[in-house]
Amino acid sequence: MSEVFEFTGDFLKEAERNIAKYPADRKQSAVLALLFLAQEQNHEDGHYVTQAAMRTISEMLEMPYIRVMEVATFFTMVNLKPVGKFHVQLCGTTPCMLRGAEALMDAVKEKFGIGHGETTEDKLFTLTEVECLGACSNAPMVQINDDYFEDLTPETLISVMETLKGGGDPTIGSQMGRASSEPFGGPMTLTTGPGAQTADAPNAPKETPVYIGPGE
Repeated sequence: MSEVFEFTGDFLKEAERNIAKYPADRKQSAVLALLFLAQEQNHEDGHYVTQAAMRTISEMLEMPYIRVMEVATFFTMVNLKPVGKFHVQLCGTTPCMLRGAEALMDAVKEKFGIGHGETTEDKLFTLTEVECLGACSNAPMVQINDDYFEDLTPETLISVMETLKGGGDPTIGSQMGRASSEPFGGPMTLTTGPGAQTADAPNAPKETPVYIGPGE
């Protein structure tokens, strides 16, 4: 691990742009943005924030190192140790748990030999159980790097990971083909009349509703 870190190139420009968003006496508000940028700059070397990076950020924002560490340890999207090329963040919060998150965890462990917080020997996958990722309607789901994969089964999750391992591009989003967060089987309301929403045209435009007041 390097004892020295500095933002370079576009990362430095973006760091300066984020700091400039705030008054001089409030620039510490940029701490999370700078942590994220430091992690992205370190993408090829473990995609995590080093202690050296946190020291640099504390100096840039004129805030105690421990306060930078407090923010870094609070947010799960900030990695404090190296992760694999593909960081599989598996939601274990109630909706996903009720819809089979534990089975997903078991499937990954059986296929790739890793559990929570572990990385495959080839450094390809890291598996982390996280709290709610905000896709409850499409549970269970995982976030792999910056992409969501939803409506998963153990089989479809393994298929996604195998595709990534082979250098392919798996389908992002719902793995059962539904649009956004529509109900299973397609739309259940506004299915008749002008601009109807149908299963084969889930995003069809609707007419602008007309308000009819009392007595009209």
